[in-house]
Amino acid sequence: MKTMEQLVSPNFSDLLAPNVEMKEFPDGDTYVRVPNAEALRGRDVRVFHRLYPNQNSALLQAVFLAKAIVGAKSLELVAPYLPYSRQDKTWLEGEVKSAEIAMSLLKWAGYARITTFDCHFLKKAGEMEYGGMKIRNITLSSSLIAHAKKRLGEDLEVIGPDAGANYMSGGKSMKKVRGDYGEGNIVYRDIKKMEIDYDVSGKNMLIIDDMVSTGSTMVKAVENLRKNGAGKIAIAATHGFFLKDSLKKLGLLSDCIFVSNTIPSAASEVNFMDAFLKER
Repeated sequence: MKTMEQLVSPNFSDLLAPNVEMKEFPDGDTYVRVPNAEALRGRDVRVFHRLYPNQNSALLQAVFLAKAIVGAKSLELVAPYLPYSRQDKTWLEGEVKSAEIAMSLLKWAGYARITTFDCHFLKKAGEMEYGGMKIRNITLSSSLIAHAKKRLGEDLEVIGPDAGANYMSGGKSMKKVRGDYGEGNIVYRDIKKMEIDYDVSGKNMLIIDDMVSTGSTMVKAVENLRKNGAGKIAIAATHGFFLKDSLKKLGLLSDCIFVSNTIPSAASEVNFMDAFLKER
């Protein structure tokens, strides 16, 4: 395995010691400095930097970081969550594929590869290319399932709230149908219905997905399982945004809820770095 120099952003300080500077000018412009930039010339460099929260400024920070490392042999970005990952297709005329543009931007900045975790637009683990960027997508499904079994016991069936989570759940999922965009300034498509076509009566269930955002999908999934007679219900996801007080709401509806620390929160119980170090 080749030796790589390691640069760590301040927003990774919960896991690694930062060694780059990120500040703001008085007017709010972004300031980035790599103190040992010249020493990295001709070296393979791995950059640890979160792209969420504050995704727009975090993306610009990532670009500046890459541009500060002049003459590196190769650059890899470890970004636990990729922002704009749900915007990989267009629904209405005039929309853009934001996910593709974000990857193209990081490619332009100089990154040769991104390592991330359960990327929404990839739907499987492994090495792929998207928007011109090589992406290594590591899944946390086995770590999340193992943790759920510690919480609720080995007798646990795993299901996804929709087909997009099939690679995490092992193929079992509910059927989710979304409607059109709603009114107002927030872009969101309501869930029209969610169905399940096999027996879950009396079974302890784990609902697993790549992310929990507003929690509306998970709420519908839990309600669906309760209606069909499921036993204990756990909720797990790789990325926990928990917008609109959804963590509290889902905690009341389920028997347990947890996520990884790709986005640190009160529900972060699985360390994504364990999976990264295992596959490195």
